[in-house]
Parts: sequence; structure tokens; C-alpha cells
Amino acid sequence: QVQLVESGGGLVQAGGSLRLSCAASGRSFSSSTMAWFRQAPGKEREFVSAISWSAGNTYYADSVKGRFTISRDKAKITVYLQMDGLKAEDTAVYYCATGGYISTLQSTYDAWGQGTQVTVSS
Repeated sequence: QVQLVESGGGLVQAGGSLRLSCAASGRSFSSSTMAWFRQAPGKEREFVSAISWSAGNTYYADSVKGRFTISRDKAKITVYLQMDGLKAEDTAVYYCATGGYISTLQSTYDAWGQGTQVTVSS
């Protein structure tokens, strides 16, 4: 059974940084894609970033490009989301997900973590 466990969320001032982690287990991820989505209060869940596990190809939503960096540690089977230059509008619950290929669509991903809260104060 696939398990994705996020950590690293918290409260930070605007302009600050946080690093989210997603520890994965339960199957081989060598041919998978790992992604981060987020859901703000009253809004739909939206794509943030994704990385192909094998090649390390990355993709970002326009709203976070240049501020967020996704990476993975194969030895630790962990994906990270480094978030710099945080804005109040980045406030959301952040979810880790895994699927077969890079996509912005939630339906592409077949396993999800429980989420971690990120709150940016202005």
C-alpha cells in the first residue's frame, strides 16, 4: 500500500521560506511522477509542481515559478518543495501525490498524502 507522508508546514511571514517534505513508501517509484498540489480555503485543489522520479524533469505552475523548487532524494525516497518568497496567497493545505506521468490534472495521480498546512501572514 502506497503511503505518502508530508511534513514541514507551518506559519511564516510573507517573504519567508519553508521546505515541505513528502516521504514515500509502499512500492517502487522509479517510473513514477511525484507532485505537489494545494488547496486554499473555499477554493479548488490546484497543481503546484511535479517531478519525474527517474529523470528529475520538473514542471511548475506559473504562480510559483521562480519561487518554488521541487526536488527528490532517491536514497530517502523523499520529495521536497522548497518555497521561497512566500506570499499570503500561498496559504493553503499542501498535498503530495504520485502518478504515472507529469500532469496538472488530479485524476492522473493515484495516491495522496494527508496534507500539511502552510500559512503565510502578511
